Amino acid sequence: MALAAYAAHPEQSRGRRIAEQPPAWRSEYQRDRDRVIHSAAFRRLEYKTQVFINHEGDLFRTRLTHSVEVAQIARTAARALQLNEDLAEAVALAHDLGHTPFGHAGQTTLNRCMADYGGFEHNMQSLRVLDELERRYARFDGLNLMFETREGVLKHCSRRNAQKLGDVGERFLTGGQPNLEAQVTNIADEIAYNNHDIDDGVRAGLLTLQQLREVPLFDEYYRQISDRYPDLPERRRRYEIVREMIGRFVNELITGTQQRLAAAKPQTIDDVRASSKPLAGYSDSFAAANAELKQFLMHNLYQHYQVHREMRKAQVVVEQLFELFMGDIKLLPPKYRTLAAQSRAESDQADTAQARVVADYIAGMTDRFAIDEIERLTNPRRLSI
Repeated sequence: MALAAYAAHPEQSRGRRIAEQPPAWRSEYQRDRDRVIHSAAFRRLEYKTQVFINHEGDLFRTRLTHSVEVAQIARTAARALQLNEDLAEAVALAHDLGHTPFGHAGQTTLNRCMADYGGFEHNMQSLRVLDELERRYARFDGLNLMFETREGVLKHCSRRNAQKLGDVGERFLTGGQPNLEAQVTNIADEIAYNNHDIDDGVRAGLLTLQQLREVPLFDEYYRQISDRYPDLPERRRRYEIVREMIGRFVNELITGTQQRLAAAKPQTIDDVRASSKPLAGYSDSFAAANAELKQFLMHNLYQHYQVHREMRKAQVVVEQLFELFMGDIKLLPPKYRTLAAQSRAESDQADTAQARVVADYIAGMTDRFAIDEIERLTNPRRLSI
């Protein structure tokens, strides 16, 4: 399929930080995707929380299944818009690599622990994983991904951190945008978690279909499916509604983006980057419907007292781990203990350097490993090996 003029063309890329020979049978962005899939950080996503802590049930989404779902949606939209599907997929699969255990609760807690040491941003951590922490190759640290993949992963970034990132952080200082594939993937991320959190929330017993009918968009599909299949069991009714809603969101993303592109008339990827506003998005009317759904989920699912109880326990685990490792670096495994000692010796801000290593270690944990680690460190009956 021919790419649009404003899509990401590999031959026009800003390239890799360290030059490599082009791949023989893959595009550059396929190579990026494959490097992400083979990384240790990607495998760990299987045991990291999306909303429900990993040990709560085998059928709930994890960061890994979420990333795969985002990639599927992003590829569909990218193809319809004549964008680079391989780049959209690579960004989708890499976008959560820096997430902590225990989802947003873990991230918020680790950021609070790191407040005196530069803070913690999961998007920055994803880029850090890609650029530094994955160590698989002889010639370089990190995965040495293409610029366009790296800029797509960096969804949010503070000005303070952007100033340290060179060209990949420039847009956060100038008000520009990432490539259009990254913009589409950003919205695909939201489509996936909004709709699939409905499915998981009902399965967990925290939401009901009748309760969800308070959301006009959900009620519209509830009535349509019920009229079409009056005898359908509730579980299959839920699946059908979520399936139809995802289709609607994707269609609205595609048509809304087409309208924005027709108005902006970008001719190159740099025109996309120079836009003052994102060129991927919904129409104003559907954006309002999307906001209603997000608000409902925030109040009724993410702030549900049972979810909050589990997240509070997760916060305690992260807080205790950080405090223990900062208080005694000898508690860290040998690899991280060595890194922490080296970082302290090489920095004029020793505690900040150590804290970053501790944050790297905690952020890389899965839910179950973090729970086991705090048990090993605090339970006298538990062996520490």
